[in-house]
Amino acid sequence: MDRISVTIIARNEEANIVECLESVKWADEIIVSDSGSTDSTVEVCKGYGARVFCDEWLGYGRQKNLCQDRARNAWILNIDADERVTPELRDEILGLPEKGDKVGYYLPMRNFFGGRWIRHCGWYPDYHLRLYRKDLGRFSEREVHEAIELEGPRAYLKNPLNHYTYRDASDYLERMERYSSLAAKQMLSEGKRPRITDIALRPPFTFLKMFVLQLGFLDGRTGLLLSTLYAYYTYTKYAKLREMKP
Repeated sequence: MDRISVTIIARNEEANIVECLESVKWADEIIVSDSGSTDSTVEVCKGYGARVFCDEWLGYGRQKNLCQDRARNAWILNIDADERVTPELRDEILGLPEKGDKVGYYLPMRNFFGGRWIRHCGWYPDYHLRLYRKDLGRFSEREVHEAIELEGPRAYLKNPLNHYTYRDASDYLERMERYSSLAAKQMLSEGKRPRITDIALRPPFTFLKMFVLQLGFLDGRTGLLLSTLYAYYTYTKYAKLREMKP
């Protein structure tokens, strides 16, 4: 296919970034936006020949769009520092037709928790639009859960992008504090107002959905843990929204 620019946003990712960069060193260009790393992230990225920019943190969507604006090539492959392009996915991408009619591709995410591939809980296959034409797509500039807004026909790729999400429950809970605050802020900006039923009913429904409907019980104790953690996240973001309510 046409030349590809890989875009990555990062901060203090020295534990992840080497394997991430190794998995995309075949790309025509790698662009990294670093937002204040105090470890070796910047030096490691430069060592891989990436174009590294040190930027003020703007939010997930805006930061990814900033990377996109700096790209020199027609196609963007956006990945996070804790993600890895598998050799099979690399070959599938490089084998795409140069003059095809598709302007974007959904990649199946193979998500890991604590080093274990989670096959259920709604975690696989977890498709995300990550490969797209630069001139036709752009990330929504939301507080959290940003996504590519793209005009034109898309397709689904078969081979997975490995995503090493959380090291353990402590890692999840630490990041949940930030994400739940951002989610509550986003809901408030969209005019959503908390109801008592949101706090009372949404958390148990989240648990039942993941553990029962999405067969999380087949992932054993890890499935139970994840379903519980996500229920707690749901409770927390609505509780914070209630506190933010004018």
